[in-house]
Amino acid sequence: MTIADQKSSSDGKVWGFFKRPFRPSGNTTVTTSSTSSSHNAPQHSNGPQGDGSNPPATNSVSSVARSLLPTRRRLKLDPHNKLYFPCEPGKQVRSAIRIKNTSKSYVAFKFQTTAPKSCFMRPPGAILSPGESIIATVFKFVEVPENNEKLVDQKSRVKFKIMSLKVKGAMDYVPELFDELKDQVAIEQILRVVFLDPERSTPAMEKLKRQLADADAALEERKKPPEDAGPKIIGEGLVIDEWKERRERYLARQQVEGVDSA
Repeated sequence: MTIADQKSSSDGKVWGFFKRPFRPSGNTTVTTSSTSSSHNAPQHSNGPQGDGSNPPATNSVSSVARSLLPTRRRLKLDPHNKLYFPCEPGKQVRSAIRIKNTSKSYVAFKFQTTAPKSCFMRPPGAILSPGESIIATVFKFVEVPENNEKLVDQKSRVKFKIMSLKVKGAMDYVPELFDELKDQVAIEQILRVVFLDPERSTPAMEKLKRQLADADAALEERKKPPEDAGPKIIGEGLVIDEWKERRERYLARQQVEGVDSA
């Protein structure tokens, strides 16, 4: 197609959307017919070559599109992107975060921090069943600021990273899982540290107090020994039925009473 045909083609497309108030000239009619004929002609430039030397780029385009999509979150965090700590310089303070598994599979999570010498987490990681949630407690030593620097409501340089890993089912948590399956590990969130004034009542401070109380209650609940709902086992695996035990005590008492009355 010549340059003149290309210009006529673009003009024909634009004017095709509007009704012209005058009758087109003969030159325009010829140009339009040539344009329509060029559209009806088969196009071979975009299709695959007959010898198969140039395969279609559909797969590469789809892979690039998938890489640009955001990673689907497996965990829901509360707070979402911050860790709040009471500002008490020279002391070890606590923060809390609720972690919920929102996926349909078992998910392991793990904490990492840029300041491992002054921070630690309880638990540092765990495996959550679908829909299960846990409150993790984070401990941090607050250093005394230099030059009377104000720490309240300021973001610290310390960061925490929460990673997740999809696992097959219920199992014991071991940190080595994230090393063995590092290709499947996803970064859920990077949390920044924010200090709060413990003497000032703010929504963030009140929420932190509630979450810390819930974390303490959950810890005490885990410390309790599991309830024994099954039969008692004594000696070398002898199972004693409670009903049988009560009956034997009753018969023994009857025998003692009979001897006394005689």
